[in-house]
Amino acid sequence: MLLDAASLYFRAFYGVPTSVTSPDGRPVNAVRGFLDMIARLVTAHRPERLVACWDDDWRPAFRVAALPSYKAHRLGPDGGEQTPDELGPQVPVLVEVLAAAGIARVGAPGYEADDVIATLAARARGPVDVVTGDRDLFQLVDDERGVRVLYTARGITDIEAVDEAAVTARYGIPGRAYADFAVLRGDPSDGLPGVAGVGAKTAAALVTAFGDLAGIRAAAARTVVPEAPLTAAVLRRLSAGADYLDAAPVVVAVARDIDLPPVDDVLPRRPDDPEALAALAAAHGLQSSIRRLGAALGWPAAATG
Repeated sequence: MLLDAASLYFRAFYGVPTSVTSPDGRPVNAVRGFLDMIARLVTAHRPERLVACWDDDWRPAFRVAALPSYKAHRLGPDGGEQTPDELGPQVPVLVEVLAAAGIARVGAPGYEADDVIATLAARARGPVDVVTGDRDLFQLVDDERGVRVLYTARGITDIEAVDEAAVTARYGIPGRAYADFAVLRGDPSDGLPGVAGVGAKTAAALVTAFGDLAGIRAAAARTVVPEAPLTAAVLRRLSAGADYLDAAPVVVAVARDIDLPPVDDVLPRRPDDPEALAALAAAHGLQSSIRRLGAALGWPAAATG
C-alpha cells in the first residue's frame, strides 16, 4: 500500500475540523485524520507493506522547465506551496509520529510523491494499492499486475477502488490511457491547459480511436480528408497546440524509474520508538488515534499506552 501523503494530509485537514486540537490548543486535525485513515485502510485491506510517499519537491524543475504554468497558481510568496496556516505546523509532527511508529516514509530529491509511488509500484512483485485523491495516478492502474487506486473521492472516509474497468467507465478510454487523455483534456488544478477546444469527450474519442498521443499525432499528420474524430476543427486545434503537446507529456507522465534505495516497508509489529511515540501522543493529544493505529497494526496494547 502506497500512500500519497500530501494528498491525504490535505484531505484530512479539510475533512476533520480544526477544533480538534492538542492540549495547548494547536490544531492537530490533519495528523489525527491521517493516522485514522491509515488505521482504517490497514484494517480494511490488510496490506503486507506500507509506505507514506512524500513530496520532496512538490513542483519539480524538470516539469516547470517543460511547462512553466505547472502548479504556478499554487505558489506562495516564499516560492513554496500555499498551505493553510493551521496545516503547515502539523506536517513536521506527522513526520515525527510516522518515524516513531516505524512506518516507512520515502521521498526523492527533485521528485514528487507521484514519482516515488510510480517507482515503488513498478518494483513491486505483488498487487499494489495506491491511496490518493489525485486522479493523475489513475495512469498507474494495471489489472495484469494488480495495481489499482484507492481514490479518496470525498473527505477521508469515502474511498473508491479504481481499476482499468473503472477508468473506462468513468472516462470512456482504455484503462491505461489516462495520462494521454489528461494531456489532451488538461487539468486546471495543476495548471495544465490542455489543447484549446478539446474537451473530455473529444479527448476520449481520440484516445480510443488511435491508442495514445503518439498515435493521435501520427494520424493527424497523415490525414488528408478530415473524418471524425479527426474533424477539420480538431485537426486545427491539434496543430495549434503542437508546442504544448511536445511539452506536456513530461509533466503528466509519472517517473517510474527514479533512483530510490531499498525501503523497509514491512508493517511495523511494534513502534520503532515507543517512548518517543508516547511523548508525541501526550504533547499533541494523539492518544486515541495512535491506539487505533496500533490496534490495526496488531501492536501489543502496552505499545500504545
